[in-house]
Amino acid sequence: MIFLSNEQTRRFILLKQGLIGDYKFIGKQGAFEYIRQTGCIQFDPVDVCGKNPELVLQSRVKGFTKAMLFELLYKDRMLVDCFDKQLAIIPTEDWQYFERYRQISRANLNKYPEIQKIKDTVKSYIADNGACSSGDLPEEYSGESNWYSAIHWSTGKNKARAVLEQMYTEGELVIHHKKGTRKYYDIAKKHIPESILSAPDPLPQDIEHIKWRMLKRIAAVGLLWNRPSDAWLGIWEFNTKTRLECFRSLIEENKVIEIKVEGISSSLYCHAGDKPLLNEVLMNEKPKPRCEVIAPLDCFIWDRKLIRALFIFDYAWEIYYPPEKRKYGHYVLPMIYGDSFVGRMEAAVDRKTKTLIVKNIWYEDGFKQTKPFKKAEENMIKRFANFNDCTSCDI
Repeated sequence: MIFLSNEQTRRFILLKQGLIGDYKFIGKQGAFEYIRQTGCIQFDPVDVCGKNPELVLQSRVKGFTKAMLFELLYKDRMLVDCFDKQLAIIPTEDWQYFERYRQISRANLNKYPEIQKIKDTVKSYIADNGACSSGDLPEEYSGESNWYSAIHWSTGKNKARAVLEQMYTEGELVIHHKKGTRKYYDIAKKHIPESILSAPDPLPQDIEHIKWRMLKRIAAVGLLWNRPSDAWLGIWEFNTKTRLECFRSLIEENKVIEIKVEGISSSLYCHAGDKPLLNEVLMNEKPKPRCEVIAPLDCFIWDRKLIRALFIFDYAWEIYYPPEKRKYGHYVLPMIYGDSFVGRMEAAVDRKTKTLIVKNIWYEDGFKQTKPFKKAEENMIKRFANFNDCTSCDI
């Protein structure tokens, strides 16, 4: 067991996340390294000033551009769209660990034998015509289906969309690319090596698979506690009993390190591979502060209760709130400086004029806007404008 002060704990998480001190992730390779460290980053199609995964990377990766993520996903194929913590992006090398979910999707197909014939013709169509979206399929696939409920996240009854999503969840198709919110699918074998596609599930036992996913989530956040948390979302068959059993096993196997934090009653746990970073934090050297904005679904803030306990900061993504119930705004990003949350920024991009519009900044009560902070904030806004291909700012 290791004892940390609250300040040391905040510093540990921020160093792990690459959000304080010198940039540890640089360029396209740095973007891949961060996602590999994290295991997955959540995808959300809303684009007010960048989509969620792009916002996650711009705050950590020096020189990051949106084109880098597109290339990693759809040219280099080092990353792949996958359901992990909700809609997500994962390293392609982890594809085999999700085989159990593809098997479940294939088994569900037995309830709807009429889909198989449609699948075969769709696969032939894609083989002949290349990547397509639901709108590209022939008219025979238009209209509603009576088996759309087989696709448990499908939001409609569109037959073309349903069959493409079914083939995607089975692993026959991958997302070839996206244009806005529209997904284009292609045959998986054309883009993922056969050695990965045909690899057996490395962790066939349920408990070992859940432990692997829990370790990934702990590494993604930096520290987590043995409590219910939104950080565990998307792990199937995960309940209190399973969580307790898995934590006992991970502790016994020395795969996690228990940490006691000043002022917090529950123990926190980090990945055992982060022991060198813990030692660095215990030396109490303060890294140079940076000012960054944080994505709404950033893994750093997956556990809002933990953030409240450590940073004394409350954040709610108000995008789905009715306007009259919003305290701040439609698309507001938390803002950090050094080892603290110092405020929130609401920004939007006017794509016609290539202008970043900073609608408002709300600073936390008691925060002093020093000259070093104002300079760091100005630099952050300039970087954010460049990230959004803006040539001017309206603040």
